[in-house]
Amino acid sequence: MNIIIPMAGRGTRMRPHSLTVPKPLLPIAGKPIAQRLVEDIAGIAQQKIDNIGFVIHPSFGQDVEVHLKEVAAQLGAKGHVFYQEKALGTAHAIMCAGELLEGNCIVAFADTLFKADFRLDTSSDGIIWVQKVEDPRPFGVVKVDSDGHITDFVEKPQQFVSDLAIIGIYYFKEGDWLRREIQYLLDNDIKDKGEYQITNALENMKQKGAKFVPGQVDEWLDCGNKDVTVYTNQRYLEYIKDKELVAKSAKITNSVIIPPCYIGENVELYNSVIGPHVSIGDNSKIWDSRLENTIVQTNSQVKDLRAKNSMLGNYVIYEGRAKDLSVGDYNVVKE
Repeated sequence: MNIIIPMAGRGTRMRPHSLTVPKPLLPIAGKPIAQRLVEDIAGIAQQKIDNIGFVIHPSFGQDVEVHLKEVAAQLGAKGHVFYQEKALGTAHAIMCAGELLEGNCIVAFADTLFKADFRLDTSSDGIIWVQKVEDPRPFGVVKVDSDGHITDFVEKPQQFVSDLAIIGIYYFKEGDWLRREIQYLLDNDIKDKGEYQITNALENMKQKGAKFVPGQVDEWLDCGNKDVTVYTNQRYLEYIKDKELVAKSAKITNSVIIPPCYIGENVELYNSVIGPHVSIGDNSKIWDSRLENTIVQTNSQVKDLRAKNSMLGNYVIYEGRAKDLSVGDYNVVKE
């Protein structure tokens, strides 16, 4: 099986965190989003992963490319890097890795994570994973008949047709079929809302006899902006709370960790209360702070910070202001 991970977007909604680090490499419970995604896919696939193709922007840099190939190697697969210089739509992004579209394939866009408890049924022509949403207008959606087969693909409907939103993860029994249909879109300049869309290729496959079924995940986790990324970190820590999440090299002095928390290698904590739902990256140091539901990335230094629902990047230096107080009996002080 091959996996294709389109991840060339610049992540503008995640700025300033995506200015120096591509959004798919931002950490969730200590691992980059893209790594979490491919590990989860490998878990449901239950078969050997031969190739993993990452579609990135050329500006991501050599270090990113090396890291992505290492992620693939950890799963026993060969890693490939492909480039998408212009954002021309989902179908165009997939076609950048077109050489991997053969046989069993999974395509997963790297701005979403999921929680699922199932094994992949490879007998279907294709599986399109969906989730019910309150407002389907920002998404591609599917309509399903009484037999459980997908009858229609609609890209960002402005009038209600379905609340089953496509979450960006797809399985194809014959990847080369999808490649041919995307190539047809490109050759004939067939666009929807100005871009080459995978939903148009899926519709063509359906018209030629492909039977697609919806796949349902237990939870769909977005990583599109700071708030939802912090929430995704919280949910992931809950998923893996039974694992060892505090590195043995961490130095914890006069501090309390309220689980679940991820504490990376060589982290130092002094006179602080950390958690629940906090991830602290390697080599960061925290003094005299109270952190809850927060991500602190690598090599940062934080002092006198009280933070909740927050995200700090790499190499951050934050020094708050300690207070000298004298508060008498029966007073209430809120900040």
